Amino acid sequence: MKKQYDFSSKKAKRNPYAKRLKKQVTIRLGKDVIDYFKGLSEESGIPYQTLIDLYLRQCAHSGKKLTLDWDSAT
Repeated sequence: MKKQYDFSSKKAKRNPYAKRLKKQVTIRLGKDVIDYFKGLSEESGIPYQTLIDLYLRQCAHSGKKLTLDWDSAT
């Protein structure tokens, strides 16, 4: 594998499947949640948005269900 690639040539093409990989959405998250993932990001060196995506993907693939307890929510 090369250390550096030249994408300036006219032969370079964008990945035609890239648009299908991820979809941009707007989501509101609590400051504490963002701070938590930003802290993990600093420890791991992985961008916090990627960490949130990985966590949600893991939940989706494992079929994890959220337990809602409205009485004790603050």
